[in-house]
Amino acid sequence: MTIRTALPLLAMLALNACNRPVPPAPDTPPEPQATALRDAIHDPIDRAKGVGDTLQKTADAQAAEVDRATGDAPPPSP
Repeated sequence: MTIRTALPLLAMLALNACNRPVPPAPDTPPEPQATALRDAIHDPIDRAKGVGDTLQKTADAQAAEVDRATGDAPPPSP
């Protein structure tokens, strides 16, 4: 086998090995890949929202207690 025949055969073999990967089926949704990172970002935000709700309930209860102690009428709700 001469170099004239071996070189094109080798090039064809190398090009044949470079196939594109098979794309996923279009009817299946992609799987989430960054769930740990997303959870790490959203957990402190969710905890802060929970603390904000607790503080608001405490402030409302304290305002109601002050109103009851002073005999004032509660403020109108918005």
